[in-house]
Amino acid sequence: MQDVEHGHSAFEDITEKSFPGKWKVIYFYPKDFTAVCGSEVAGFDRLSKAFADRNAVLMGGSTDNEHSKLGWRRESPELSHLAHFSFADETGSLLDQLGVRDKEKGIAMRATFVVDPDNVIRHVTVNGIFVGRNPEETLRVLDALQTEAPCVCNREVGGETL
Repeated sequence: MQDVEHGHSAFEDITEKSFPGKWKVIYFYPKDFTAVCGSEVAGFDRLSKAFADRNAVLMGGSTDNEHSKLGWRRESPELSHLAHFSFADETGSLLDQLGVRDKEKGIAMRATFVVDPDNVIRHVTVNGIFVGRNPEETLRVLDALQTEAPCVCNREVGGETL
């Protein structure tokens, strides 16, 4: 399998020093090549421009390795041209540090982290492995956090603040 995709290297290391000055939206999912996970990856990707417009880097990953992710993107038309990063946490060390590993199955729960430019986690949601999430809600929360003002319940993206 060639490690080049769309004229660029398909792989690069990402650390806490990557993307200085940017917000990060990091989401974990249980497994590559599964229907619910694929629907979430595609759902987040449909909003990738909206996240980028808010100075946020979007990253999704699981414990499957980078070759699995590349193969999944090449096999699935819906994932073939992702506009956001995919990452592999093969050992699950990040999962364990963040406490989002399903203990019974040993894989990632559906966890989403919104991290500010200073690498402070500002929002976390965690779903069990069988419950998909709503990427639009993540965008809504990011938008509200960036206002740095009080926001009422169910405030729409770009809505009024108090």
